[in-house]
Amino acid sequence: MPGAHAPAAEATIVFDGVCALCSRWVRFLLRFDRRRRYRFAAMQGTQGSALLLTHGLDPKDPLSFLLVDGEGAWTDTDAIVRVLVGLGGAWRLAGVLRWLPRHWRDVAYRALARNRYRWFGRHDACYLPAPDEVARFLD
Repeated sequence: MPGAHAPAAEATIVFDGVCALCSRWVRFLLRFDRRRRYRFAAMQGTQGSALLLTHGLDPKDPLSFLLVDGEGAWTDTDAIVRVLVGLGGAWRLAGVLRWLPRHWRDVAYRALARNRYRWFGRHDACYLPAPDEVARFLD
């Protein structure tokens, strides 16, 4: 697998901007991404939607998580593990999840993705970043 290490210096994460869980994930990353390597694009925005389409994902049925970095595009649990490892420090330990078969990881991820609104809630509008974080968002 190319680039099994941390993502390139600038990487974009496409997330569901109205999903409460996804918004919490973005807030988590904003807090722990001290090197500010990740940018964010809501799938409901022009650039987020275009990134999903470019990488073969349907923005109207977003069950995938997408990370695009200088080495390629990553989806689902491969993307999540790559993001966590890219945070550095103790977060690199998340790399051990790669030892689990991808199919098993992705089945669990898909169950979560299908039920995310029911289990965690949904917002009426996309997540809005704090003023000092606006530059990290594409739309």
